[in-house]
Amino acid sequence: MTNPWFPKRWPALHPEHIQLYSMATPNGQKIGIALEEMNIPYDAHLIHIGKNDQFDEDYLKLSPNGKIPSISDPNGPNGEQVFLMESGAILLYLAEKTGLFLPKDPLEKMECIQWLFFQVAHVGPMFGQFGHFFKFAADKTTDDYAKNRYLNESKRLLKVLDDRLANRDFIVGKDYTIADMAIAPWVSCIDAFYKAGDVLELGSFKNVAIWLSKVTSRPAYQRGKQVCSPA
Repeated sequence: MTNPWFPKRWPALHPEHIQLYSMATPNGQKIGIALEEMNIPYDAHLIHIGKNDQFDEDYLKLSPNGKIPSISDPNGPNGEQVFLMESGAILLYLAEKTGLFLPKDPLEKMECIQWLFFQVAHVGPMFGQFGHFFKFAADKTTDDYAKNRYLNESKRLLKVLDDRLANRDFIVGKDYTIADMAIAPWVSCIDAFYKAGDVLELGSFKNVAIWLSKVTSRPAYQRGKQVCSPA
């Protein structure tokens, strides 16, 4: 291990461990869940986005885009310290580092990555925009155009997911993968955080409901979703 760098505001408790900088939003929860599922030693540091911690000068060295989550691994490839932002990239890194939750078969691996990108490119942005206009900006707009646009797109994505899960235990098939870790926190937050389960008719997506129950009942999921929760 080379001489690792750690932000002064968030010093490492165990410099030899992976350092997680995050907050328990759906994107942040993905990585807490993965670290718990993979049983990787880590230190967790709360980056409170409500207090603009993500724009701290030191944090921007970890995550130039000023978003959570990010990680630092002092024991990266070739013994070099690795800094990573973007939750999808972090999930892939951790899965490849441990050899866990990413299929070994090349075709299944690509299938897993495909659905991981489905979350990153579609589920997260669309659900997030729906939640913004439904929960936070309901009284800040003069019409329902934006809310309805993202509501309809979110329902369409839930239908895509529901169709995918027909006759499957998990997103890729019979095995739980990082694709499930990526998507489940976003589906869960529809009702748990946005309180929009009825509006999005979440109960009508039966395959999604069965799958979500399997994923969220896992002990590591339950532990991981609480990592970096604000006080």
